Amino acid sequence: MALTGRNNYVSSEVLIGSVPAGGNHPIRIQSMTNTDTLDTKSSVAQCIRIIEAGADYVRLTAQGIKEAENLALIKKELRKAGFSTPLIADIHFNPIAAETAARIVEKVRINPGNYADKRASFEKQELSEKEYNEELERTHIKLLPLINICRGNKTVIRLGINHGSLSDRIMTRFGNTPAGMVFSAMEFIKIFRAENFSDLVLSMKSSNTSIMIEATRMLVGMMQSEGISYPLHLGVTEAGEGEDGRIRSTAGIGALLSEGIGDTIRVSLSEDPEKEIPVAKKLALYYPRGFSSGKPEKPLCFKAPSSKPEIFKNISGPLVISNMTSFAEIHPKSYIDAGFNFNEKTGEIKRTDNSSDLIIARGCPENIPSEVTMILPYRIWTENQNKKNLFPLFSPETFHESTYQSDKLNVMLTGSHFNISYLKKPDPSTTLLIFTFNPETERYAPDAFLNALEEQKLYHNIILNPVFRESNIEELQIKAASLLGRFVIDKRVSGISVTNFGDISFKEVTAIAFSILQCTETRITRTLYLSCPTCGRTKFNLQESVRKVKEATGHLKGLKIAVMGCVVNGPGEMAGADYGYVGAGDGKVHIYKGTVAVLKNIPEEDAVRELLRVINYPPGGQTK
Repeated sequence: MALTGRNNYVSSEVLIGSVPAGGNHPIRIQSMTNTDTLDTKSSVAQCIRIIEAGADYVRLTAQGIKEAENLALIKKELRKAGFSTPLIADIHFNPIAAETAARIVEKVRINPGNYADKRASFEKQELSEKEYNEELERTHIKLLPLINICRGNKTVIRLGINHGSLSDRIMTRFGNTPAGMVFSAMEFIKIFRAENFSDLVLSMKSSNTSIMIEATRMLVGMMQSEGISYPLHLGVTEAGEGEDGRIRSTAGIGALLSEGIGDTIRVSLSEDPEKEIPVAKKLALYYPRGFSSGKPEKPLCFKAPSSKPEIFKNISGPLVISNMTSFAEIHPKSYIDAGFNFNEKTGEIKRTDNSSDLIIARGCPENIPSEVTMILPYRIWTENQNKKNLFPLFSPETFHESTYQSDKLNVMLTGSHFNISYLKKPDPSTTLLIFTFNPETERYAPDAFLNALEEQKLYHNIILNPVFRESNIEELQIKAASLLGRFVIDKRVSGISVTNFGDISFKEVTAIAFSILQCTETRITRTLYLSCPTCGRTKFNLQESVRKVKEATGHLKGLKIAVMGCVVNGPGEMAGADYGYVGAGDGKVHIYKGTVAVLKNIPEEDAVRELLRVINYPPGGQTK
């Protein structure tokens, strides 16, 4: 199961209604309604809003037979209104609902973790080989009616494997791992192949971007070894809302799109579903089908060194560098833009968890705060060597020419036209290389640079510095996260620097860099939240609940808290969370500690207070 995705993966084509996916077709975009599927009027209205926003497909939950049957009426009303967009039914636990929906809609999504198996208990289910095969045969028999119905109605099936809802049988053998996700998919694929049914789409979803990427790559490798190539749907579950939701989703999806993997996408946000579509469209446009300008033929192998220069020994995770060379002068208030606190009364500059680790400036301030580390062009540095926390910046050529270098830290600025011979002299233990490039014209320049270092066995600490010219903050969030996410997730680089010359505040640009690290879980600097997109199974106002939970727990740095709309995927998808706030019914909430519901059916008005009590923190305070 060590196989990983290869370059140049080309999927087969499936026809979903009148809109084909896979092959050389454009990347298709979808979202999911959050209305009650039995409420025809509201569901139709929301479908229309999603379609008009630009969706190629619309998904609706069908948790029961009645909801599945009502899809016919929703479809009828949409067709009457002039909309031919294919519909997808989302099924959990209920094969009869899936079979009912398959006669109506163009595609049915089922979850191998709960289609034939009961809800995971997260307990070991030791089976002999004979018992294991009997379980697979039972699954095969249970799938046959759906296969025959879909074959007769030309209905596509998506095997939607969720990291949080693998069966106990799979988790006993593989753990709750990417390998388990892939094996779960392959079990079902073998059944479909045995029945000569090929209208399949596959997805490997997780709230953890690293797991989602690894599982998808592994699945691609496994399929290529088997000589099959089903289309792939990409998404990061429980991505959240606002900046974090956009960055977590686009970092995961963008990493795979950049490798040529992915045929349909959904950006899952805890917001109105139609707001997902513009984000997904921008991401799909950034990595259009067939985009390969400058893409290396061989996969990236370079790994960042395990240690950074000594002055960064207390920093866990990738570094964040701020390029303030556009500032004429660095004033005390300028440090606010780099994430520092400034006390106007005392003039004191204090570091925060979201302060840049290095600031690049073009001139030397009269006073450098003790908690600020700054780099300057080496000629200016040589004139100010008596000042603490000040280090030199070189080009590769000037580093070789200069006799003045720091014994603690030297920073070298290089780019796509690098000369590899100049990179052999610097000592990796005291050097950072900042690789600057234009992401619009040199999208894969970092890959070529890192591959060249790998070939020469030069293992430097690399800071990637894409230079953008964006005036729309959502565009910058999407492009920066999708471009840099894969490098930090795969531990290819030691840090990032987001440079932007558009009309976006420097402070917001700094925040984006830290959000990329936060959302890829490579450097945690604040409370980490998971929250699912709303759907028809949600029994309370999820967006309001997310807001309330964030307000009450924002001071709990390092904790991972999940806010989930229902108990279908909730307990599993938040398996990596420390605590969970999960919808259990109309106005009722379960409070989880890990995967255990420690409080059940708490009235919604009391739920945040009870969550804090379980965490053992008073609102806004410290541990008891």
